[in-house]
Amino acid sequence: MTRRIFPLVVVTLLLAAPVAHAQERQQIMAELRMLQEQQAQLQSMLHGLTDTLKAMTAKIDEQTGATRKAFADQRLVVDNVAEGVRILREKSDDTNVRLATMSQELEALRAAVQTMPAPAAAPVTGEPVDPNAPPPTGGVPPAPPPGVAPNVSPQRVYESAFNDYTGGQYDLAIQGFELYIRSFPTSPLADDAQLNIGNSYFAMGNFKEAAAAVQKVLNDYPQSNSVPQAYYKLGQTYEALKQPDLARRAYETLLKEHPDDRTYSTLARQRLDSLTKKD
Repeated sequence: MTRRIFPLVVVTLLLAAPVAHAQERQQIMAELRMLQEQQAQLQSMLHGLTDTLKAMTAKIDEQTGATRKAFADQRLVVDNVAEGVRILREKSDDTNVRLATMSQELEALRAAVQTMPAPAAAPVTGEPVDPNAPPPTGGVPPAPPPGVAPNVSPQRVYESAFNDYTGGQYDLAIQGFELYIRSFPTSPLADDAQLNIGNSYFAMGNFKEAAAAVQKVLNDYPQSNSVPQAYYKLGQTYEALKQPDLARRAYETLLKEHPDDRTYSTLARQRLDSLTKKD
């Protein structure tokens, strides 16, 4: 009996072995397909991450370039401002020296006026006086220009007006500068006086009068060193008058005719950039 059962078991095991191997192969194939699908998903994700990384890198490069340009522009502005501050300091020091000199001269003038004797009345002779006749030898010297005290130098008149200007007394400053120009029309400071008339009107908010006064600098003193500043002030005045085209023309003329002027050419470029951005 035992001999009959043993062969039957062996045959059964032999028949069951191929079935087990087939199931294992199917399971392995299924796992391989699953791994392949996961690998494909991972590759797709990797491609997506690569594209995202490229886009982020390009954006970072763009932002870096923009940041560098902005930093360079800011550096230029800082340098220009520093140069302007240096120039203003030099002008301020020069102004302080001139003010100190003017104060001393004014004090000397007051002392001289107080010690001057009262003028004697001219004797009445009954003879008519010829207004065109020259004064006799040793007579009275020619009278000073109207409104100017005797023995007062052009520098004193100018500095008196300039003192009113720096002190914010713009009405008095305008009168003083106009008196200076009438009295000393050929003085080297006549163009500065005319420009300061325009600056005074501008500070008072009278922009039409300021434009006319500054334009007079360009018309009457075209070869003076006040021309670059006059063009810049004219542009500022037209901006205040809401006339950007005329302001732009003034700035462009300054850059064309005076490209080597570091101070006002630089300021004119900045104003032109500002006007372009507003457009």
